[in-house]
Amino acid sequence: MITKRLDVLVEDILCMELKAQEGFLPIHDAVLLSYMQMLQKPKGLLINFHCTNIFKFGQKTLVNQLFSQLPD
Repeated sequence: MITKRLDVLVEDILCMELKAQEGFLPIHDAVLLSYMQMLQKPKGLLINFHCTNIFKFGQKTLVNQLFSQLPD
């Protein structure tokens, strides 16, 4: 049986998944969104270290319905 868990939880608000793969796949979004939903966290961040520029090509931010409930 394969078990997976969230890589990093920041300030009890941001779920982070770290990757070192050729690129992002739709399953990566689905897994992170599932963690966000289960943990009731409003924001998620995918980071891929297998790229030439992490800031341009190696990150993806996801939010769910809880994000709209955050204070300004």
